[in-house]
Parts: sequence; structure tokens; C-alpha cells
Amino acid sequence: MTEYWLISAPGDKTCQQTWETLNNLTSRQHTLSVNYKFAIPDLKVGTLDQLVGLSDDLGKLDSYVESVTRKVSNYLGEVLEDQRDKLAENLLANGSDLASYLTRFQWDIAKYPIKQSLRNISDIISKQVSQIDSDLKTKSAPYNSLKTSLQSIERKQTGSLLTRNVADLVKKDHFILDSEYLTTVLVVVPKVNFGDWNAKYEKLTEMVVPRSSQLIYEDQEHGLFTVTLFQKVVDEFKHHARENRFMVKDFVYNEEEVAAGKNELSKLASDKKKQFGPLVRWLKVNFSEAFTAWIHVKALRVFVESVLRYGLPVNFQAMLLHPHKKSMKRLREVLNNQYSHLDASALQSTADDNKYDIPGLSIGQSDYYPYVYYKLDIDMVNDATHRNI
Repeated sequence: MTEYWLISAPGDKTCQQTWETLNNLTSRQHTLSVNYKFAIPDLKVGTLDQLVGLSDDLGKLDSYVESVTRKVSNYLGEVLEDQRDKLAENLLANGSDLASYLTRFQWDIAKYPIKQSLRNISDIISKQVSQIDSDLKTKSAPYNSLKTSLQSIERKQTGSLLTRNVADLVKKDHFILDSEYLTTVLVVVPKVNFGDWNAKYEKLTEMVVPRSSQLIYEDQEHGLFTVTLFQKVVDEFKHHARENRFMVKDFVYNEEEVAAGKNELSKLASDKKKQFGPLVRWLKVNFSEAFTAWIHVKALRVFVESVLRYGLPVNFQAMLLHPHKKSMKRLREVLNNQYSHLDASALQSTADDNKYDIPGLSIGQSDYYPYVYYKLDIDMVNDATHRNI
């Protein structure tokens, strides 16, 4: 299960005591979840007005950073194509799997200096992730163009003989070339009509070369025949062929064009292969950057919300809970009972469909509880696909 609950509660006599009480209640006594301390450094608090404004902005930043993270993971899955089953092993955060990074979270002081104001740290993350989002569009465009061109050519070389490109099916010696009077045409004939074709093709018009038809390729439903005739009767031949369910392909053999088509396919495949490695590496690196930024935004939100809820001096314990799937409802009840004294109105507001909306305290959300709470779903494989972000 990939859902985690990031919560905080005010420190009792010590923050360690808050942790031990929660862990004992939910993990040891009732086995409802596996719990981890979530370490948030001593950040600069600022003023109450700043915190209230920042709380709202961090909510928007949270959604944006998560969407970019999922966009990168989803695109990596698309690029991997047939190797998509290896997506999970390519989605790492600082070299660790996502669950390990989250449960062992440590603030990256080098990227997000804690001496900076909360607003500055938020801006650093916003600019960083905006750049990833912008670069993703820039890097994906040429690769997508290559992929589309390649797929278009490949589609023309597969499928029904009625629609596919037949240049790769024919050879020079199938055609009468450089003749002033004669030409060779290609005709698609349904398999059930092979007998009709052999009986009728010489009589569809005058000036058809007898016994000139040759079957050069067949798929499950049709066959591709050549037939040689005088150039001046080609249009009449096409008309009568169509009346008999024989389709003359609009194809003129040109050795240079056939070679150019094969070269184009080869070049596109080669260019795509060359871009694949660097693009995958970029996606892996920037997925890690986006995901770790997202978890730092969660940490910022917990810090800001905890100060707004529990007041100063800063004294709270952040905790990460990994609920057992069948115990989530019971876990919620235990947490609500344990922390109901912090804000009795919170439980009532939840029951009343959250009619209250106090700026800065996120009460407008359907998941407002007496304690600070944020849900994280770190499934970036299946979830990214069905969200189609």
C-alpha cells in the first residue's frame, strides 16, 4: 500500500513523549500502522500574517509540484514503451526507492537553506519545479516528433494491403521499366477472388500482356499481384478492375524513392535510439528532483500548519504513519480520540461536511482533523497512468 499519513501533534513534556504515546497507541497496542518520526528542522517562523498567507500558497504549490512529479513519471513510462514494467525501478529519490526516502526523510539543507525565510524556501522550490516542467516540454517535443514520424511510417508498412505502403514488398525485377509503351501496375485482390482474378485480368481491357500477372505478396485477407499492360489503357483497366473488386494501387516504382524511404525509416529509428538514453537519464534525475521537492513542500506545510494550530514557541512532533489497509477507519478513530482535545470543533466540522473555512488552517478541506494531517500517495506507476496528468 502506497498511502501514508503525515501528521503532527503538539509536544507533551517533550516531543519524544508525543512520539512514544502515538507509536504505542497505534503500532504496539492496536497494530494499526507502521510509524516513523518525520524530522523537520528549526525553520524561521516569521509573523502570523506571513504564515497565514504562506499556508494558502503552499497548498497550491503542493498540488503543482505533485502534478509535475507525476507528469515526469508518466512520461518516463511512455518513453520506456515495452520496458514500462521497469518503470518502478527507475523511479528513485536520491538513489533510494520512494518509500525508503519518505520514511527516512532528512531535510536537504544545501538545496533549501534553513536560514532562509519560509517564503524564500517556497520560492526556491517553485522556481526549481517550474524549470523542470518547462524543460520537460522542451525535451519531450523533439522526441515525440521523432516517435510520431516513426510510428506513421511503421503504420504504413503494416496493416491491410489496401492501405499500407508496398514499397518494401516489391523488387525492381517485378516491373517493366523504361518502356515507351508498357507499364506494370500493382493490384490488391481479396483472397476469395484469386480465381476470378486469374480468369479475368487479361480480359478487363484490351492490351493486357497475357500471363503477365504474378503474386508477389499475400496477407491473411488479400494478395498483391503485378500485371503488365499498355500505358494508354491503365485508366480503363483501373475502372474495370474496381468493378470486379480488384484495387489497383497508386504506385510507381522508383528505385531512388524506395531507397530514400528505407533510409528515412532507418535514420528515424537511429535518431530515436540516440535520444532515448539521454532522455531517460534526464527524466530519472528530474523525477528525483521533483519528488524530493514535493516531500519538502509537505514538510513546510506541516511546519506552518503546526505553528498556526499549536502556537509558539515551536513545539510539535511530526510523524509519518503507514496505515494497514484494513485498519484505516479504526486508525482514524484512534487518532481522533487521542487528539480531540486539541480542537473539538474539528470533529464536528468534519461531520457537518466542513462548513467552516478559516484562512490559513485548511479547514475548507474535507480532511480537516484536530491534528495536522496530510495524505501522501507515492504510487507513481499505476496512479500516474490513470490520472493521465
